[in-house]
Amino acid sequence: MAPDAPRGPLRRAAWQVLGFTSLVTGLIGIIVPLLPTTVFLLVSAFAFERGSERLHTWLVSHPRFGPPIETWRQHRAIARPAKIKAVLALAFMFGLSLAFGAPGYVLAIQAPILTAVAVFIGTRPLPPETA
Repeated sequence: MAPDAPRGPLRRAAWQVLGFTSLVTGLIGIIVPLLPTTVFLLVSAFAFERGSERLHTWLVSHPRFGPPIETWRQHRAIARPAKIKAVLALAFMFGLSLAFGAPGYVLAIQAPILTAVAVFIGTRPLPPETA
């Protein structure tokens, strides 16, 4: 457990609830475009680290979820395939908004937000093994 983790069963339970909520939201994000998966997995790992050593170990050692969490923690980096998928998903969602005739004000809000997210993702370094 993290050295600065709050003690007590109620606080551990609250961290576990946050961890499970984030994990479920991240899992939903796998199939729902524009709902980020990795950020919720990172929140889940953070919460489980404070609420349950067993759940934290399970999450970071999971063959599918663990590698992006560890890559972010160690290098603050995003793998190239994840970057490409994320930016394509952002562009796809904006394209859907255009295709369905979203009002101009919605597009005016979406465009800078999606662009900022894409720039953030694009400017994160690649992990050392793929750099």
